[in-house]
Amino acid sequence: MTRTQIQFPEPHYQRLKEIAERQDWSLSEVMRKAAEHFVTRFPEEPAPKKVWRFPILDCGGDFLTDPASLRPEVDAILERSAS
Repeated sequence: MTRTQIQFPEPHYQRLKEIAERQDWSLSEVMRKAAEHFVTRFPEEPAPKKVWRFPILDCGGDFLTDPASLRPEVDAILERSAS
């Protein structure tokens, strides 16, 4: 366990001491129980999802293509998807 120091307004401190005495608990136990209850109200955040990136294929060389030469293929794809 980790030891810590907490400051409370006097009315809160007195109320916590009353609860501890009534339950026959130490003040530390009251605080642990309160912290356990509080933590359950805030579930752990899921690990952030990795950003998806478009896969890059290494074709092993320099393959430059004139975009204009791909136009017929693009037109064929658009025509098929429109149907």
